[in-house]
Amino acid sequence: MTLGTRPPDAAVVGAPPPRRRPGGPRLALRLIRTGPVFMLLVIVAAASVLSPVFLTTRNLGNVLAQTAVIAVLAVAQLLVIVTRGIDLSVGSTVALAAVAGALVFEAVPSATVVVLTMLGTGLAVGAVNGVALVWGRLPHPFIVTLATLSVAHGLALWLAGGQPHRGMPGIIQVLGGESIGWLPYSTLLVAALALLVLLLTTRLVWGRWIYAVGGNPDAARRAAIPVNAVLVSVYVMSGLAAGIAACITAGRLNAGSPTFGELAELDAIAAVVIGGASFLGGRGTVTNALVGALMIGVIRNAMNLLNVDAFIQPIVIGVVILIAVELDVIRGALERRFQVMQAVAA
Repeated sequence: MTLGTRPPDAAVVGAPPPRRRPGGPRLALRLIRTGPVFMLLVIVAAASVLSPVFLTTRNLGNVLAQTAVIAVLAVAQLLVIVTRGIDLSVGSTVALAAVAGALVFEAVPSATVVVLTMLGTGLAVGAVNGVALVWGRLPHPFIVTLATLSVAHGLALWLAGGQPHRGMPGIIQVLGGESIGWLPYSTLLVAALALLVLLLTTRLVWGRWIYAVGGNPDAARRAAIPVNAVLVSVYVMSGLAAGIAACITAGRLNAGSPTFGELAELDAIAAVVIGGASFLGGRGTVTNALVGALMIGVIRNAMNLLNVDAFIQPIVIGVVILIAVELDVIRGALERRFQVMQAVAA
């Protein structure tokens, strides 16, 4: 070493390079994963600025009541989409279950019998979907659920004679149309159902099976996971959710009508996709599905408050769905990139 030169740094020569702290990528991942919640907050902020009525407790109660049916259907639709499926029949099932409940109430004025009829109708349609898909070896759930959509809609029209039937038990009316102060009872039902599904998917083996089947069905079969039973179970859950949604809808309007649930399946699917679930399966959370449902409900409520033309509203909803899905695609790409950065940093 010559005079005046600096001795080599031991940390540079002998020691390995310092490890980068993974805190940055981890924080970025957490921020990215809150994308649906962030979009909802932006929409709420915009609605509150454009309409001073929006944040009143009365209007918030209306938003929650109007979103309850979509939220119930979305929570169950999430399970179907996570397994790489889709259920197009839930809207018609809502109508069929409501009509069945109204007709039973006319003959047997028993709240228990009516509720069991509505829930049983939903379960029956869901079971038909699952069994036909699995043991009928149909190529895609789109086909079987499209068929049951048509059958359920036709049955609802035939049984009701094309007309709504008035009258529902008191418990149904309370559940669908009344509230505690400004908080609707239907919101409490949505919260209970969401909590139940959250526990089922995070605390039970069945929940892990659902994500495994959606992530890689062939690997799930090799791992001895009962794929067929899992698929049937998620469609049964979706049908049951349609029965619950029928109770809420029939309670709000004190009737059973074959027009109930029109396009509700599309709202539920849109809510799940806006919430970040993937049609490729294996991804999606209950919380984000609820956020997606709330987003749709808030947008519709804001447009009503702002007197947006009824013919324009579907266009706005469609554009928002496209934007939300595109943002989710970008979010997914950023998430994968930061996951790689986090792995390298670790």
